[in-house]
Amino acid sequence: MKNLRVISLIPSSTEIVCALGFEAYLVGRSHECDFPPSVRRLPVCTEPKFHPTGTSEEIDQQVRRILHEALSVYRVHGERLRQLQPDIIITQTQCEVCAVSLRDVEQAVCDWLDARAQIVSLEPNALADVWADMGRVAEALGAPERGLELVRGLKQRMAAVAERARALPEKPTVACIEWIRPLMAAGNWMPELVDMAGGVNLFGVAGQHSPWMTWEELRDRDPDVILVIPCGFDIPRSRLEMPALMRQPGWADLKAVRSGRVYLADGNQYFNRAGPRLADSLEILAEVLHPDVFRFGHAGTGWQPLALTTAAGSD
Repeated sequence: MKNLRVISLIPSSTEIVCALGFEAYLVGRSHECDFPPSVRRLPVCTEPKFHPTGTSEEIDQQVRRILHEALSVYRVHGERLRQLQPDIIITQTQCEVCAVSLRDVEQAVCDWLDARAQIVSLEPNALADVWADMGRVAEALGAPERGLELVRGLKQRMAAVAERARALPEKPTVACIEWIRPLMAAGNWMPELVDMAGGVNLFGVAGQHSPWMTWEELRDRDPDVILVIPCGFDIPRSRLEMPALMRQPGWADLKAVRSGRVYLADGNQYFNRAGPRLADSLEILAEVLHPDVFRFGHAGTGWQPLALTTAAGSD
């Protein structure tokens, strides 16, 4: 097999390449690719066009301003791509806010004088798309059988959780929050994961982009469980943002708040990445929804209950 030179411009595809056993073929990555940790040694080929600091509201305003000008929120280093001479570049078309877009990559490649790279563009909207994308990457790497094996193993692992959850009598209603201010519910594969974990998803539709929602909608639906998984945020970063939600009128009266069933999870590492660790994401959801039944060892690292006294004192 030819020793291909691969650049991955999305964290999920980097994880897919590594799970397929081709990490040694990676020669470049995006600024967000950080798992497995060993990929951090690779040259970085992208950067954001703004500094993702400040509150979730301030980040949202910066992103909206850039997209209003018909620009991507990320920049591709075309010269670095040229120096690395990749055979394959993996990007996506699912969300220009989440990762480098196909348009950016095509523009960078067009600027080369001797461009020969194959561009593999992923578009994961639902779980079935994630499995198809894994097969697409494996095919491009010349190892379709490895793609089939990876998908088969992940499906079996997740099916075991779903089968066990299906037999449980309690099906708590769930609100998955993908952005805090303004409020956004989680769509795409998240409604499927909630269902597989033994919950009833209240917001977002499987296979469709994550929808905006109002505080009034969240309050009126009054979920049994609230899972906070902001895109790109880890647990400490999400905890800093929670006062903006907790100050809303009626927060303390919510069923999930009164029963202590508000949880923070690492959306950046798990739920927002359409890669192999969606299986871990399902396990996290199962632990959150049915803590007496499921224990996979993710508590404390993958998810934490919201400590109201701590969060209330943060601002």
